[in-house]
Amino acid sequence: MSPADEAREEVVTAALGRLDLPAKARLLMGQDMWSLPALPEIGLRSLVMSDGPIGVRGVHWSADDPSIALPSPTALSASWDPELARRAGRLLAQEARRKNVNVLLAPTVNLHRSPLGGRHFEAYSEDPYLTGRIGTGYVLGVQDGGIGTTVKHYVANDAETDRFTVNNVVSARALRELYLAPFEAMVRDASPWGVMAAYNSVNGTTMTEHGELLNGVLRGEWGFDGIVVSDWTAARSTVPAIEAGLDVVMPGPQGVYGDALVAAVRDGAVDESVVDAAVRNVLRLAARVGLLEGADPVVTTPPEQIDGDALAREIATRGFVLVRNERIGERAALPLDRSDTKVALIGLAARDARILGGGSATVFPAHVVSPLDGLTAALPAGALTYAIGAAPSDDLGAADRGFELRARIFDADGALLGESSLPNGMVNWLGELPEGIEYDALHTVEVHGTFTPEETGSHVFGTKGIGDFRLVVGDTVVFEGAETLTGADPFEAFFGTAAERGTVELTAGTPVEVRMTHTPVKLAGMPIKAILFTLAHGDPRRDPDELIAEAVETALAADVAVVVVATTEQVESEGFDRTSLKLPGRQDELVSRVVEANPNTIVVVNAGSPVEMPWRDDVPAILLTWFPGQEAGAALAEVLLGDTEPGGRLPTTWPATLADCPVSEVTPTDGELVYREDVFVGYRAWERAGTTPAYPFGHGIGYTTWDYESIAHEGTTVTVRVRNTGARRGGEVVQVYLAPVADTTVRPARWLAGFARVEADPGESVEATIQLPERAFEIWDDGAWRKVPGAYEIEAGHSIAERSLCIRYDAE
Repeated sequence: MSPADEAREEVVTAALGRLDLPAKARLLMGQDMWSLPALPEIGLRSLVMSDGPIGVRGVHWSADDPSIALPSPTALSASWDPELARRAGRLLAQEARRKNVNVLLAPTVNLHRSPLGGRHFEAYSEDPYLTGRIGTGYVLGVQDGGIGTTVKHYVANDAETDRFTVNNVVSARALRELYLAPFEAMVRDASPWGVMAAYNSVNGTTMTEHGELLNGVLRGEWGFDGIVVSDWTAARSTVPAIEAGLDVVMPGPQGVYGDALVAAVRDGAVDESVVDAAVRNVLRLAARVGLLEGADPVVTTPPEQIDGDALAREIATRGFVLVRNERIGERAALPLDRSDTKVALIGLAARDARILGGGSATVFPAHVVSPLDGLTAALPAGALTYAIGAAPSDDLGAADRGFELRARIFDADGALLGESSLPNGMVNWLGELPEGIEYDALHTVEVHGTFTPEETGSHVFGTKGIGDFRLVVGDTVVFEGAETLTGADPFEAFFGTAAERGTVELTAGTPVEVRMTHTPVKLAGMPIKAILFTLAHGDPRRDPDELIAEAVETALAADVAVVVVATTEQVESEGFDRTSLKLPGRQDELVSRVVEANPNTIVVVNAGSPVEMPWRDDVPAILLTWFPGQEAGAALAEVLLGDTEPGGRLPTTWPATLADCPVSEVTPTDGELVYREDVFVGYRAWERAGTTPAYPFGHGIGYTTWDYESIAHEGTTVTVRVRNTGARRGGEVVQVYLAPVADTTVRPARWLAGFARVEADPGESVEATIQLPERAFEIWDDGAWRKVPGAYEIEAGHSIAERSLCIRYDAE
């Protein structure tokens, strides 16, 4: 412990000694949705948490205080650059300080066990080593800025189906070698100040009560000294949770700690020393972030200011993965030549960019650069034409483009209680109502404003939520009625598909008044006081065949067609898993028809995780952009036009079809999801099955070429020399895999053991030096780590399927 840490610990000890039992218990549970209470008697200010991981939303679900929206974690991981992740973390710390947030609820380091995982866009990779390295960079960066992190979701929260109740059955070996491994690496290398306990159970014990994994592994074996906080509403008991090592229950003020914890101590069910240990952890965190009087924060001078727009654009370009780039005549399909190219841009997602995934990762950026915006700005006037082609879905979205809306809140007598701005038609007051509004007093919410349509025709309007609605557009009463709860999930009506209520004929450019009054149903016993509903809208629906035909004509008239395909919020979001890897709507047909009309077609895939691409061998170029954040279009223009090289490599295997995937199950049987594949997940499983994916782990094409010239090692330090054999400067991710030669232990054929990113000018050679971790040679066996001696091949190359160099290593 450093002298500064010792000094903070002395202040923590003194503060703890001045607290009585009720004050201690209050400190271990939220006072509201996002914060812990202040305790002025010991000089403790309130500690505020906020969702991440791509931005810092703050305590309100509102665009009044916009946030930088970085690309999705899959995009950040695709950079294979821990230092870039560290810079992203520093930017987010900067955002947190601006919003008076002390702890960021991120990063998400669960693994891509199955491609159907609905929240995979928010996690990093299928590989624990890559996940640990990127996560370590992220945590170091955030904490460089003096803001705490909460690494989540501990542990095996790798799917969304029945996530509150599922029991994931995982072998001890798979748990240690795969699912715990990123957490262990980050505790060792980044010392995060927080960890979040997941909803699910592991091997029969819910994670908020899992003493073996919380007190035993996390604190005991690894020496973690931060707080363990429950996922929101995950804590189910008082005594088992506090004794297992759960420090903080969120949210509050209702929950299993507080008064219940006081009673448990006074009844003799819990020793007060156990409570003291949890309070000490909370006070230590408060001291670290500068909230405890008398304790110097860990960071007194924050890092230099970072340009958020520029970094968002850089992360996007560095994460874009070009998986295919065939030659058309004498040159590759990409990059384009802006001087003599007429470009047809096609796809609804080109106009309405999908920049982030659904759920708690949502933030509201001050601006979004769509692909249409970015290419319009980058190309000469008249060079770009645009067609919708095919909508990913006919489902209504939240009222957005053309709407200017506010919310007004009334009590049961019709008295106005207050007003709030709305970023769109979605009212998402989850535990936090607009300032000055009491939940019990709220009776009715009125969403009102104007809509200026861009198109003439029959506009579709709808609602989402539970309760009474009255929706009026202009002089037309579109709907008046009630929506009731049909299932067990109270959030089902909000997170599901909007109900269509009717159409109204509108004229482009002519504003019309919109007013929707909603009386919500307040369900008894809900742990979170929430007001959730949506005013939904859809543009006039054109004949799908007509739209595709229009796109084909647009492509025919151009030198090159760029088709942007995408998933939707009904496909990739927190709260549910995917049922298919197919692109929604008629987007596959759109791509096939366009490339048939214009063989010079580039497809841009705007999805946070893998999708099937049945046309992949027919198009000359495919660029994966993940969810690219607020600078999506600017980054896309840079890469398509060759101003910047696409720097990404796949952090997860991209299958040709779901049927090919060796591991895909996400649905529990009788409440259990058995990880039958054991340690064979991701590329480990693909190699074992002998099945070839569409694109392998680590794959990605830049705008230059590389020759792997030599490999050597001195002990476990590996040196790989590569040469840029192309015509422009570029970057390469040198990947090193370890493969046992004659294995008597059941292990994968090979696994990622190290990587390094290098850059070089044309003709220049450069060395990558990679230190193989000791853990790469170990397995978990009979309750302990055991080094497996014998001969190994150290393989270096461009991806797991393109290993160019090999050298023998004998482990003793």
